[in-house]
Amino acid sequence: MKKKVVVAFSGGLDTSFTVMYLAKEKGYEVYAACANTGGFSAEQLKQNEENAYKLGATKYVTIDVTREYYEKSLKYMVFGNVLRNGTYPISVSSERIFQALAIARYANEIGADAIAHGSTGAGNDQVRFDMTFLVLAPNVEIITLTRDMALSRDYEINYLKEHGFEADFVKMKYSYNVGLWGTSICGGEILDSAQGLPESAYLKQVKKEGSEQLRIEFKKGEIHAVNGEVFDDPIKAIQKVEEIGAAYGIGRDMHVGDTIIGIKGRVGFEAAAPMLIIGAHRFLEKYTLSKWQQYWKDQVGNWYGMFLHESQYLEPVMRDIEAMLQESQRHVNGTVILELRPLSFSTVGVESADDLVKTKFGEYGEMQKGWTADDAKGFIKVLSTPLRVYYTNHKDEKI
Repeated sequence: MKKKVVVAFSGGLDTSFTVMYLAKEKGYEVYAACANTGGFSAEQLKQNEENAYKLGATKYVTIDVTREYYEKSLKYMVFGNVLRNGTYPISVSSERIFQALAIARYANEIGADAIAHGSTGAGNDQVRFDMTFLVLAPNVEIITLTRDMALSRDYEINYLKEHGFEADFVKMKYSYNVGLWGTSICGGEILDSAQGLPESAYLKQVKKEGSEQLRIEFKKGEIHAVNGEVFDDPIKAIQKVEEIGAAYGIGRDMHVGDTIIGIKGRVGFEAAAPMLIIGAHRFLEKYTLSKWQQYWKDQVGNWYGMFLHESQYLEPVMRDIEAMLQESQRHVNGTVILELRPLSFSTVGVESADDLVKTKFGEYGEMQKGWTADDAKGFIKVLSTPLRVYYTNHKDEKI
């Protein structure tokens, strides 16, 4: 009997080569599995299926894990206002974990002898895939031809052509990873630390001028409505925000950070929905959470994003962090008004029954109602006591 191998199939050059090479040269029974976390269109998935069989796959499957991705991670990234290094919404990298989870489950389901993916030895994805497979499919061999054989792009293209598979794998100036939570852009000017990306590098061009208001409603921290339109499916709400924000070119930036393998990495991205949703959510929390809720949530949210980015999603503490983030959202309800304009946005205000700015105790800078003038003076005097003690004992210390 032939050995079974599941190839994590994206339809790109590396995974296309992997399917054909393992089928023709190694004699595997190849199962091409495309794990979709929201980044593939129906047309792309159809083309992937046709190509997989042309390449020699015994079977092709699409595994849709978009819902799982949202429920098990993406909503927590919103709860935690996760932006790596204060910049990057962990767009495509967070999806890789759930693609790997889906592939590992499928490999176990069909009794596969091996799992193959197309990662190189120079990036983060190899870690995300390998670690997930090692934990969830421990007895299954991991095959990475691109990494292990140090394959060049030209070698792969020529091999496919020689074996009758013609496809447009022309080397482009930029490479893109498109996902539900944004698009990453690599190559071109990004390789030069002194340069930024030109307008032509972005997949979504600026189409609107002037400004408009965007209203995003949250219920217990989850997006519920966009401009008054209620969405039962938060994924469709995210796509709606993306459609509105992308027309202004909102969400473009450059991320520089430390990779899992220890070198610095630079990536461009466009992510209108994540930046608008996180910006609105954080703004609403300023009105509805206590000082220390915000402080501690910021700490664990930062750790959640870092662990997710660095392939530690399966670490048990992540479930504990998720529980804390979920509980923190019980009063994060209301509508946030944003002002959109080309390439930027600003927060305008909120409408919320849980607004802590609205209080019978007074208005900041205007009038106190919950204490007297003497109470204020006594409070300030007590608050200053440690400083008065210190400087009374250290009169020689100059400031």
